[in-house]
Amino acid sequence: MTDQIDTEGKIDVLLNNAGYGLLSTLEDGTDEEIFNQFDVNVFGLIKTIREVLPYMRKENYGVIINISSFLGKMGLPLLSHYNASKYAVEGITDSLRFETLPFNIRVHSIEAGLFATNFVKKGLVINEKTMREDSPYKKLTSHLVPIVAKAINEGPNPIAIANAVKNIIEDDNSPIAIPVGAEATTFVPLRKELSNEDFEKKIIETFGL
Repeated sequence: MTDQIDTEGKIDVLLNNAGYGLLSTLEDGTDEEIFNQFDVNVFGLIKTIREVLPYMRKENYGVIINISSFLGKMGLPLLSHYNASKYAVEGITDSLRFETLPFNIRVHSIEAGLFATNFVKKGLVINEKTMREDSPYKKLTSHLVPIVAKAINEGPNPIAIANAVKNIIEDDNSPIAIPVGAEATTFVPLRKELSNEDFEKKIIETFGL
């Protein structure tokens, strides 16, 4: 941060992209796992924004982009802690926009779907208890984990996320939140169109829960 200020004298854009997923039932997640999930996905984001805002306010300009997820708008089993962290990112984005409005600082989120990244290999922390053979959730994990892993491993090129970032930076009238990827462009609009109960039924049918 200080190197950027020393070299350029200002910060125009902040991209918050750090994050990982805790694969665990809500019941099995430990206090340490829960804290670590929020420490990276939420608290780290807050701290980083807090550091850049004084410089952006001084210049009366800035763009803050938070990489969120379609799971910041809907739930999935085994990802409740990750879901909660991304719901928090969405809430931070929506609230911060009002605070930064007088300073010409734009805040946006990208609600990403599942892309072909190393997220399965390097971006997941697995709760050992949830994945045990004798877990009462064994039927659920055996069914859902391969579906999600396959969707990520065989997903599209994440260049779409980079393009969305570029578009936000260049377009002063960019939407507040941009869904990117098949899951995001499918489920985020549905979440707005359907009732809570009908949307839940749709998720149960889609993922065979």
